[in-house]
Amino acid sequence: MTDPAGQAKRLSGAEAARLVKEGAVVGLGTGSTASHAIQELGRRIREEGLHLVGIPTSYQAADLARRNGIILQTLDDVDRVDIAIDGADEVDPHKNLIKGGGAAHTREKVIDSLADLLVIVVDDSKLVGRLGEKSPIPLEVIPMAVVPVMRRLEAMGGQPAVRIAVEKDGPVVTDQGNLVIDVRFPMIEDPETLESALNDIPGVVENGLFIGLADLVIVGDRRDGTIRRIE
Repeated sequence: MTDPAGQAKRLSGAEAARLVKEGAVVGLGTGSTASHAIQELGRRIREEGLHLVGIPTSYQAADLARRNGIILQTLDDVDRVDIAIDGADEVDPHKNLIKGGGAAHTREKVIDSLADLLVIVVDDSKLVGRLGEKSPIPLEVIPMAVVPVMRRLEAMGGQPAVRIAVEKDGPVVTDQGNLVIDVRFPMIEDPETLESALNDIPGVVENGLFIGLADLVIVGDRRDGTIRRIE
């Protein structure tokens, strides 16, 4: 039986991969939909002779890219990022995002913000009328600051929780060796102001609000298998 959500993600990821041009420096996002883009880039390398350089946003993305024959470099090695392809947990009508379900949002924000073109790939379940409808906002926090950060978040009206790992005991640890706090707010009226306020809390490395960064959102529809673009 065909998985409608999986098929929508594959279509969205493959569509984004087709936007990559010869010789491009490509930011490689983390997550299930971005992984389809990485696999499609690998296919283009093998079958079309496409040359590109990948800048991964996580160990997961780096491992998948290597297995698909993508040459990897770091931001130290390049003077530009032509295009970044990344997923999202939520996308609002203004192309603002919540990211960080895979705990890679710090590296993602660095790389995505440097890209000349940021393409977000999702299925239609990620579209929301207002950020925070479904997903909490992830914050990467240095371990010694977890308790005071949670107190500040509660004072701001948030409901914070340390993210606990699924397949290991204890909390989720990021690629930078930090912890993740997921915080829910009753209503996010001004996501841009909230993004700045969260990053102003001492001990917070980065948060998962991506405001004004996405240039193009490619949406795979789970019902009919079509693709649409939000520009």
